[in-house]
Amino acid sequence: MKRKLLLLALMGILLVPMVANNYMIRLATIMMLYCVLALSWNFIGGLTGYPSFATAAFFGLGAYAGAVCQGQGAPMYLAWILGALVAAIFATGLGLAILRLRGHYFAIASLVVADVLREIVNSTTNLTGGGMGFNLPILKLGVDAQAKLFYYLMFVLALLTVATAVLVDRHRLGFGLRCIKQNEDAANMIGVNATIYKTVAFILSAVFVGWAGAFYASWVNYIEPGDVFDVLYSVKPIVMVLLGRAGTISGPIIGAIVFLLMEELVWRNFLTFHAGVLGLIVVALILYLPDGVLALNFRRLLAWRKNG
Repeated sequence: MKRKLLLLALMGILLVPMVANNYMIRLATIMMLYCVLALSWNFIGGLTGYPSFATAAFFGLGAYAGAVCQGQGAPMYLAWILGALVAAIFATGLGLAILRLRGHYFAIASLVVADVLREIVNSTTNLTGGGMGFNLPILKLGVDAQAKLFYYLMFVLALLTVATAVLVDRHRLGFGLRCIKQNEDAANMIGVNATIYKTVAFILSAVFVGWAGAFYASWVNYIEPGDVFDVLYSVKPIVMVLLGRAGTISGPIIGAIVFLLMEELVWRNFLTFHAGVLGLIVVALILYLPDGVLALNFRRLLAWRKNG
């Protein structure tokens, strides 16, 4: 039954560009992007228990790596791969440096990374365009064709992220990360190399985000430091995972969908102060649903069984 529902869902997703207008395709593309961000953060935050705020750094780094590569005349697909590789390599070095910290010390250390990278990009005007931004080569495609192309690209990337999450969950790596979350010292005692496991989780939290950043740069054709290094790219994935359920596979996906729907609904109805209204809604949901939306469904099922 689950396989049939999953197959129907995949078929529906593949058919979206055939029946939807460009506005709906754009929303669906953003939904795929949000799923990638949430699932990626879940590797380090949900499974390992390290509150990372480095997602914006990985996203912006992937976006600029891909953009600069295209600006130098490289094919677009190579630029996308480079964006993912640069984010992964950077995460390796950064992880070895700051994963020795724990709790709020780690959170603060990861939070400032995006600011440092933004300042570096701003100062390297000859290479990145600095504060003036960076214009990417415009694709020789129509508006409709380009919208469909990046929808499918984000969809494939989301599938790769989900597949990786499933593999990690079923692999010894997933078990080790959960042990680290419960008690890192005890995990080391039972043979889990916490340093390696944490670093791998940190790399996984970066590589798909950097890839998504490279896609995003080609999609919008123009990027600037304040956009791609925006701290919201670090905050939103955390909120999405909390809205779903941390440490699961379906939780971040559901959280990403719920967050996008709330974001779009609030933006439409409260244009002038939508950020404040959205923040209040998110805080209320987290306070009253500390275990996420999945827990709400479980409680309803239990109540239905008792009443039945």
